[in-house]
Amino acid sequence: MKIIIVGAGKVGLALTQQLSADNRVTVIDQNPQLIDNIINIYDVMGVCGNGASYEVQKEAETDKADLLIATASSDEINILTCLVAKMMGVKHTIARVRNPEYEKQLRFMRRELGLSMSINPEKAAAREIARVLRFPAAMKLESFSKGRLELVEYRLPNGSALDGMQLADLYKNIRVRVLICAVARKGETIIPSGDFVLKSGDKIYLTAAPDQLAQFFQHLGVFRSRASSVMIVGASKICYYLASELLDMGMSVKIIDQNEQRCIQMSEQLPKALVIVGDGTDSELLHEEGIEQTDAFVAITGIDEANILMSMCAAKQGGDCKVIAKINRKSLVDLVSNESMIDSVVSARSVTTELIVQYVRAMECASGAKIKTLHRLVDGAVEALEFGVTEDVPFIGVPLKDLKLKSGILLAGIVRRNGRIVIPSGNDVLNLNDDVIVVTTDTTLQDIHDILR
Repeated sequence: MKIIIVGAGKVGLALTQQLSADNRVTVIDQNPQLIDNIINIYDVMGVCGNGASYEVQKEAETDKADLLIATASSDEINILTCLVAKMMGVKHTIARVRNPEYEKQLRFMRRELGLSMSINPEKAAAREIARVLRFPAAMKLESFSKGRLELVEYRLPNGSALDGMQLADLYKNIRVRVLICAVARKGETIIPSGDFVLKSGDKIYLTAAPDQLAQFFQHLGVFRSRASSVMIVGASKICYYLASELLDMGMSVKIIDQNEQRCIQMSEQLPKALVIVGDGTDSELLHEEGIEQTDAFVAITGIDEANILMSMCAAKQGGDCKVIAKINRKSLVDLVSNESMIDSVVSARSVTTELIVQYVRAMECASGAKIKTLHRLVDGAVEALEFGVTEDVPFIGVPLKDLKLKSGILLAGIVRRNGRIVIPSGNDVLNLNDDVIVVTTDTTLQDIHDILR
């Protein structure tokens, strides 16, 4: 596909990195230095100029593009850029829109301005944090089939009951229907078979029904019930979206920020939250505000290093407190994840990039409806895709043990038409109108027909 990316900032750079390998990408930005850097690193075209300008888009051959993605720093520029592209005949346009005031107008913008998709990075990051707080034992939580099947990321700690266990013995030992569908170990990504042996330090990805997940973590002795009290440091846009969602879920929310004006504004916007003017890095303040009795601590200031330090301090003070930090710099994300320093890490840039890449992957499919849901795992090395089983699938009713699957492919879950969850074994079969979750290292997979050799 031909893709135009407007804005060579952090999100634009991440998108260029992920999309340029399999697509013809042109990047537009007003900063000539950014354009020079990006075309020197990646096999892409670069155009220097205002992405909202008709002449600049004409130079970038936008009229021949399948998709335009606007990720400039200005919401207005992004919206205008997409509008110009739409007038030039581009079918698919995506705009990054961050201002909460525009949130109420998104339906209008999609309908009247022809936006295919709008993404609010702060709101997307807030939703990811809220999902994790629903199931605090997990590092990350994704859903398939409208929440009927969950996909969880979890790191095995030292002394874990699963250390040294062969996957074939998993159900026999814990009597819970879960399936470990991917493992990240020392930089290696593995789609495991039954003879695979787990080790402490492994980052595992498992699928199960929500009730089975709870039983799984209870068996491991690490289960935490849904957070009911949350302390948030950083009265940012993410904080507003996150606190709003948590308050709607019935949680008590405490917000801490050094900026008095931001605190006043936040208390006016969220009257049900307790807002405190103070320094979130002050361990005495955290103690005074009851960190020991708080279920979850979320550090989402604009400074990565401060978020890391606050989270590590809260983890020491808070006992069984779930700790989440917003970290945007990839080098710091890797350091924190590899050293297991913080329970969960969220990056607005990564969340935004992932959502856009999911849209692009669905576009690549001959019929976008064939891929119902897509989640990327292990830094994009693995994809978990949800397909609907239609009449033209030739292996309906065939036992899974008789299917000759391609290397690096695993069927991780089946959702029957009546909503029943099946964690697949060799004797299970696919039925018409099932939803099936396929986990694969082949990040070009587009159709359920392509899983066979």
